[in-house]
Amino acid sequence: MITLIEHEHELDREMLLKTLSGRKMLAYMRAYGPNYRFCRFYKIEDESGRGFMFLINSTLIICSDDTLEATEELNLFISMNVPFRIEGSQRILTGIKIPERYQRLNRTVFELIPDEKPLESIEEYVNFDPSLSDVYSILSEGFPNIADFSLWYTDTSHRCRHGISKVFTYRDSTTASAVFDIENVVLIGQVATTVASRGRGYARDFLRWLAKFFNGNGKRAYLLALDIRTSFYREIGFREVEHETVLERIDVEKESIMKGKLSDEQ
Repeated sequence: MITLIEHEHELDREMLLKTLSGRKMLAYMRAYGPNYRFCRFYKIEDESGRGFMFLINSTLIICSDDTLEATEELNLFISMNVPFRIEGSQRILTGIKIPERYQRLNRTVFELIPDEKPLESIEEYVNFDPSLSDVYSILSEGFPNIADFSLWYTDTSHRCRHGISKVFTYRDSTTASAVFDIENVVLIGQVATTVASRGRGYARDFLRWLAKFFNGNGKRAYLLALDIRTSFYREIGFREVEHETVLERIDVEKESIMKGKLSDEQ
């Protein structure tokens, strides 16, 4: 049975803290609570187990214990809401009856491991409180299909005000965000560099600095990468933690829609 969550205490915090997807759910609950239509939280329970999921804009994230199976009700929920991306519990994603409009993509979880190379000259170029309009300008070059400015700004500024997220820029041309920081675990996302500044190693230096910055503050930082970017993070020296798949729609225009697509043999 799938039921709408109306109060934060209905979430199983202990379960959700075990995964990055679960921590993201907790972060958004803290930022928005259960009363926004674009950010809805659900409980899933049946004889096989239990779990939780939330739908934020057009992404569905599913978390569960080790026993919950994909149910007909869940398949119906997906067919009714047709989210752009579905991620989270690999057990559930494996059992979902994928409509033709979806493809499976490979994704790797990396931990940002600091190295011993000197980084003293980098921090002076890091802006800890950049203008969000400047950040969006950088992101729009790296992610041509990013949400329009008003939607992105509303969500990002809201999460930052509630202490869930933090945005950084480097040399006014590269940006990265801490999507969430929950009990000393950080998820890094939205890494981009302006077209004019690419090829100078800015993203590489900035990510190495972020690894050392968060590690020095007693935090473990992670990022998620589709296949097209994994070699870049390996070269930096970040540690591969696990491999997973996500489901993504192919009937929506999106740059490099086939990137990371699983072959038919996998």
